[in-house]
Amino acid sequence: MGNEVLSTANKLLIASLVPAMQTLHTALAAVSLDRRIKVSTPHSLGILSTSSPPSTGKFRQGYDVHVLKPLLSFLRATNSPFMINPYPFFGYSAETLDYALFRPNSGVLDENTQRVYTNMLDAQLDAVFSALKILGFTDVEIVIAETGWPSDGDEGQVGVDVESAAEYNGNLREHVMSGVGTPLMPNRTFETYIFALFNENLKPGPLCEKHFGLFQPDLTPVYDIGIMRPTARASIPWSPAPAAAPQLGPAPQQLPKDGKQWCLPQSDAHSDALQKNIDYVCGLGLDCKPIQEGGACFIPDTVRAHAAYAMNAYYQATGGSESDCDFEQTGALTDVDPSYGRCKYLGQ
Repeated sequence: MGNEVLSTANKLLIASLVPAMQTLHTALAAVSLDRRIKVSTPHSLGILSTSSPPSTGKFRQGYDVHVLKPLLSFLRATNSPFMINPYPFFGYSAETLDYALFRPNSGVLDENTQRVYTNMLDAQLDAVFSALKILGFTDVEIVIAETGWPSDGDEGQVGVDVESAAEYNGNLREHVMSGVGTPLMPNRTFETYIFALFNENLKPGPLCEKHFGLFQPDLTPVYDIGIMRPTARASIPWSPAPAAAPQLGPAPQQLPKDGKQWCLPQSDAHSDALQKNIDYVCGLGLDCKPIQEGGACFIPDTVRAHAAYAMNAYYQATGGSESDCDFEQTGALTDVDPSYGRCKYLGQ
């Protein structure tokens, strides 16, 4: 419910937060959904007055007893998680980039516990755990409600590029699923949500704020960290239509087997169904300019040719699963590149 409400400094919102959560939980309980749907609210690390070293983590005075303690009591009673938004990106420097990106580094020692931290995320999580310990709520589960790394930013920003973003989110995925946990919370996995699914090209603020997404606004991937659905071969192999049927263009070039696949219409697919596929894909906002008049793939100007480009664009943008090329049984996969002339089909 809400997002980082305590960071707004809006006294009315803050005072209304826990009562609103209780009201929503009561409504869910009334229809027997309270065990399936949990009520919580995410917090930024700004709720901490101290966080370094992690063992000194403490909630901000005033919020600790009057807001967070009642909130944590509610979470415990309803078996709901405490949600936080930790961002090593907002705490790193050029000197600590390896530490922030989970790269090999010499580590940071917490002298109070003699625990060594090899990445910044663990330190942030343990700072929250230490704050929970002061209030007596270490039994409440911690969920990472959002974390991420931008793939682009202002000129001169160190470590703000596609490679670093893919490295952070890829290493994050491996780390939170490993079961290793943190120095103060060993042998745990953490439910984690990556921020964000899409880049936000209209978002105000610094350039980096627009580029946290795994996908562009047109659904094309910025990078893959291993969470997209794997490519699967179609059960019905695609073969080019007979010479008398509408063609996609010049005969596609036979390429070496490199694992790439493309989604194309089945040879018996009806034009009406293929037109629906075009309308669906282009209506999602994917880039259909190449099949518009003057575009590189406009010729041949046939429904089948245009549908081939649109269906493949959708298949590639959504991760390359066999089901993404079904299109109500009008599509099938091929390992023959259908590109011709200036018309280039994405393949993966």
